[in-house]
Amino acid sequence: MSASNPLHALADLGQSIWLDFIRRRSLEDGTIARLVREDRISGMTSNPAIFEKAISAGREYDEPLSRLVRSGEDRAEDIYEALAIDDIRAAADVLLPVYHQTRGRDGFVSLEVSPELAEDPDGTLVEARRLHALVDRPNLMIKVPGTGVCVPVIRALLTEGISVNITLLFACTAYARVADAYLEAMEKRLDQGMKVDCVASVASFFVSRIDSLIDAKLEARASAAASEESERLLALRGRIAIANAKLAYSLFAELFASQRWKRLAAAGAAPQRLLWASTSTKNPAYRDVLYVEQLIGRDTVNTMPPETIDAFRDHGVARDTLARGLAEAEEDLAELAALGVSLDEATDELLADGIAKFVQPYRKLLGAIGERSRELAAATA
Repeated sequence: MSASNPLHALADLGQSIWLDFIRRRSLEDGTIARLVREDRISGMTSNPAIFEKAISAGREYDEPLSRLVRSGEDRAEDIYEALAIDDIRAAADVLLPVYHQTRGRDGFVSLEVSPELAEDPDGTLVEARRLHALVDRPNLMIKVPGTGVCVPVIRALLTEGISVNITLLFACTAYARVADAYLEAMEKRLDQGMKVDCVASVASFFVSRIDSLIDAKLEARASAAASEESERLLALRGRIAIANAKLAYSLFAELFASQRWKRLAAAGAAPQRLLWASTSTKNPAYRDVLYVEQLIGRDTVNTMPPETIDAFRDHGVARDTLARGLAEAEEDLAELAALGVSLDEATDELLADGIAKFVQPYRKLLGAIGERSRELAAATA
């Protein structure tokens, strides 16, 4: 790869690029290693929807599935866990050199607790500890939803030294809660004489989903509004998710420049970075790298599916955009409120919908595993 690779420019600007994808074939044939080597991809995220696509796409999981079925495994949940853990370990091993080179700042692979535990904090805590022990890799992050009930879980895991990827963030108020949980956990570790330079966390905002919902609300209102108001409404399409992210980054900058943080940083703690998830563009009218180009900033992560990585490598423009235009972002959000569209209501709706969308692909995945397992069992009977 040449020095003109825009993905390299992102890394030079202080933003890490994580791959939102996992597949056994890509781990085995060197595709992931090549992305790390040539494009400076420095982490990976996974979820049941990604695993479902991988397992349903072909026959590459048939051999391990057959082996598990022959060994007596018959619960789809146990089969999924065994397959996922093998892939997560393999991905963690590929990224381990990055983890060491960056002194634990990057090189992480994320594994999600069961989506069905999203509103069960006690179950989430037990599951997170169990998965962390099973995978047994220093560069594993456990994904925990950033719901109100899970904030104590996040704090507890971080205090124990388990790195956490906090998912399903839409609102800045929710982000403030999980950022405070991170700071409290690091303070507790420091006060108890434990190291703070061996724990990492990211706070993951789901970006494009905000625009998808807000744009629909703007268009619905515009269709019933007078022409001038309709123009004002439509002018905000594709702007609110970015504006919200800029406010979150402003809050991040404030929190991690405070005296409270400086004490932790002096002890070796790394900031809890903001991670931009759901960054593939859903609206074909928008530039396909919109949520990459407009969200570039130091101490952040952008996790992209392969097609978005390919698009940015091909025609992305890397500039430090995230810290710019804060006043304009605030104006956009004020205009949204003035026109009667509540961002708070939208983010509450997205959180509820996001929890449901966590569960649906998980159940679809289990169904696909169950069906394929039965087919393989019948074929070998």
